[in-house]
Amino acid sequence: MQPIIQVQQLVKQYGDLKAVNNVSFDVVRGQCFGLLGPNGAGKTTTIEIMEGIIKQSKGQVLFNGKPVSNATKHQIGIQFQHTALQDFLTVKETMDLFGSFYQESLSQEKLIELCDLGDFLNRDNRLLSGGQRQRLLLALALINDPDIVFLDEPTTGLDPQARRNFWKLIRNIKAQNKTIVLTTHYMDEAEQLCDHIVVMDKGQLIEEGKPSQLLKKHFEHVFIYLPYDNIPTSLVQKQGWQVSNNQVEIATQDVEGTLMLLTQSGVSLQELHVKSANLDDLFLKLTGHSLRE
Repeated sequence: MQPIIQVQQLVKQYGDLKAVNNVSFDVVRGQCFGLLGPNGAGKTTTIEIMEGIIKQSKGQVLFNGKPVSNATKHQIGIQFQHTALQDFLTVKETMDLFGSFYQESLSQEKLIELCDLGDFLNRDNRLLSGGQRQRLLLALALINDPDIVFLDEPTTGLDPQARRNFWKLIRNIKAQNKTIVLTTHYMDEAEQLCDHIVVMDKGQLIEEGKPSQLLKKHFEHVFIYLPYDNIPTSLVQKQGWQVSNNQVEIATQDVEGTLMLLTQSGVSLQELHVKSANLDDLFLKLTGHSLRE
């Protein structure tokens, strides 16, 4: 499938520092593409080059096979991590204001439905909750009916329920055949939303692919945890299972077979905990530190 965005050998240099160091990847139309990395990894610089906000030192970004131009910029919408809203305006008045910046825009009715704004349409911007504010900012990013939507850590600071509500909105927008480029510090968010991810660290691309494929590539085992008191010592020693803090850790590639062995051995499965590797584990393995440090 022809990519909608091509990032080719991108370099951004500030003096002796290479903030982005020879980064290349493609974004396919209609997917949610995740760009992951800690602060200082170069992801924000990469995104800002893609958005046309700053210029690269080397390399290029192509949209539908063509270099970034003023026409391209009308095809993208951006939800910045920090955006100041005008005081003393309501949500509806803010949408009217931003809609006036464009010759063509999505109807307010469509935006209200897509971003679930109906309950606070006439509320002053100063009185919005964190989740309501983010939903308004998302509507403003969509107001010009863009093909590509850039979302820069859109759920930072939101409570868990508000985050999950926002995920639903992102899925609704993707269903409109829009391409989403998402940066996030939340690995559960990336696993839930992203079709494809790129992992950056120290200005370089260190891994990319579908989340499920990357986890399968880097982790062979699933871990089963049980209280040590639940399992006969002879079975633990025979199987070579690890014991730590009065808990048995069982690394297995066959969860069903291991559970069958435990039940046939008369082991109680109370307090059983099964853990598969997630993107946090992947990032720790690739870089030696947590993504959210």
